[in-house]
Amino acid sequence: MEWFNVGNIVNTHGVKGEVRVLATTDFSEERFKEGNILYASKNGADEHRRLTVRSSRQHKQFILLTFNEIPSLTEAEALKGATLQIEKTELGELDEGEYYHYEIIDCIVYTDEGEKLGRVKEILTPGANDVWVVQAAAGGRDILLPYIEDVVKEVNINEKKIIAHVLEGLLPE
Repeated sequence: MEWFNVGNIVNTHGVKGEVRVLATTDFSEERFKEGNILYASKNGADEHRRLTVRSSRQHKQFILLTFNEIPSLTEAEALKGATLQIEKTELGELDEGEYYHYEIIDCIVYTDEGEKLGRVKEILTPGANDVWVVQAAAGGRDILLPYIEDVVKEVNINEKKIIAHVLEGLLPE
């Protein structure tokens, strides 16, 4: 079975079994809504604990969750450090021009003139648009590639290839 991370349980919150989650999904409202099934795994173990979301609310930069299966603070403490995951079958269909992070990671980026820039190694989600961190092919500093129409011209997931237009000042000196 293939698993996808949607959050990390970083701590408990209060005394009624609530946990503090740092979301790692673009779809927090959808992933953490009441009744959804999530799986908790610790330290990359193959064992997954099935959890049903009882409640979900935003608190600062965290999502606070309670689960039907976790009625107390003591049981919630056992989840600290766990990764919340979903099965691949739970991934929804995206609109054209939208991609899951796992589809973009490891793609090779080329300029629209054919020069190889490097490989996407990470995706940052700081605000209005994602920023793809490209490990430079020629070594040196990483290239921060904003995922905007003026820069990203073509994405071919099957070939793991991205064509980008390099705007002035985009490449590190």
